[in-house]
Amino acid sequence: MEKDLSQNNNLSAKGVYDWKLVQRALKKGDQKAYAELMGRYKDTIFFMLLKMIRDKDDADDLTIEAFGKAFRNLHQYTPDYAFSTWLFKIATNNCIDFIRRKKEAVSLDRTYETADGNEISYEPKSEFLNPEEKAIKKQKIQLMQSVVEKMQPRYRALVELRYFQEKSYEEIAKELDLPIGTVKAQLFRARELLYHTLKHMQGKI
Repeated sequence: MEKDLSQNNNLSAKGVYDWKLVQRALKKGDQKAYAELMGRYKDTIFFMLLKMIRDKDDADDLTIEAFGKAFRNLHQYTPDYAFSTWLFKIATNNCIDFIRRKKEAVSLDRTYETADGNEISYEPKSEFLNPEEKAIKKQKIQLMQSVVEKMQPRYRALVELRYFQEKSYEEIAKELDLPIGTVKAQLFRARELLYHTLKHMQGKI
């Protein structure tokens, strides 16, 4: 298949090389292939997202999330178009969802259309919830906290500092005496663990 792919007019030489990396990642679980794919596009994705949201920390988070989503769904990529095109679409859609979530905080009556065409409305803050809704929201928070508490100490500390205390990468690195690169890498791993744990528990949430 890879030999035939070199004749594919839809892909440049760069696109063919990306496809070969994807195949190595999927078929052999080659971590170097995953790392190379990330290295080839991480900066470009980051600066694209930074233009969209104008916040360095959020752009960092969204860049890592985009690669996480892409790698989880790598089996869905086909060489009908460039890997970079597919990756940029994932990153852009994820960023648009993020922007929508932020806008919801100041728009109580606005509805949004999901990818499948359904409309969703803003879920108001606790003070606007009825007793039943407050109880459900409290259960969700407690479940999330219980999941975080069961994580390894290093991951738990990172999640609590980043998402509960809303500290920047620099503040976390200083508090834990770790390089910023290590903080980002371990937060990526922590998010992956949370994602898989909550995915199995989604019937409870």
